Amino acid sequence: MRQQPPVRTPPSLGGLDATGNTPHAQFLATEHWSLLATRSMTWNEIFSRTGTYLTVLSATVIALSLVANATGFGQAFRTFALLVLPVVVGTYFRLVEADIEDAWLVIGMNRLRHAYLELAPELEPYFVASHHDDTPGMLQTYSFRSRVGLTHWLSGSPVIVGIIDAVVTGVLTAVVCQALGAGVVLRTIAVVIATLAAATLLGAIGYRKVHQVSRDYRPRFPS
Repeated sequence: MRQQPPVRTPPSLGGLDATGNTPHAQFLATEHWSLLATRSMTWNEIFSRTGTYLTVLSATVIALSLVANATGFGQAFRTFALLVLPVVVGTYFRLVEADIEDAWLVIGMNRLRHAYLELAPELEPYFVASHHDDTPGMLQTYSFRSRVGLTHWLSGSPVIVGIIDAVVTGVLTAVVCQALGAGVVLRTIAVVIATLAAATLLGAIGYRKVHQVSRDYRPRFPS
């Protein structure tokens, strides 16, 4: 990612009259509504993709059970499983990107709140969300506190889908091992290793994407 240019502090809006004829408040409100609409579409995409993913996965499991009943877990079942199961593992990466986009939208709205308070500082006690665009400010807008616990992160859609992807990878590994004639012990070890490796790899990829975005970011209105 290219290095961001030095951040310049924007001019203060404190000298403007929020009730006068200056259009700044209207401009800010229009931008705020635009960001809200975009964030709504992002969340709809996250929910839609997650729901579609779980639906396709459920349909795949049902199809595999029908094939297993018909073929007795034979060669046809293993071939079908190897063809169908990899289809459900691509949703994770888009969910990570959508979460990053949502974070940028939150930062944008926090900056707009900062501008509102420069126009009308007396409104600050009534604002629940943050008006700072640094990490604590973003987290306050997300969860109304400057720190979030582990359960908050684990309950996110990318994490849930990533865990399911890791389990699916373990199932694929079991199918491959069975096709190669591996024993039960070797198959179990391979499944555990593949599942943990997939979970670690997906987590590392997600963390790297987030780190690349946040590494060069410099807040304009820190806490």
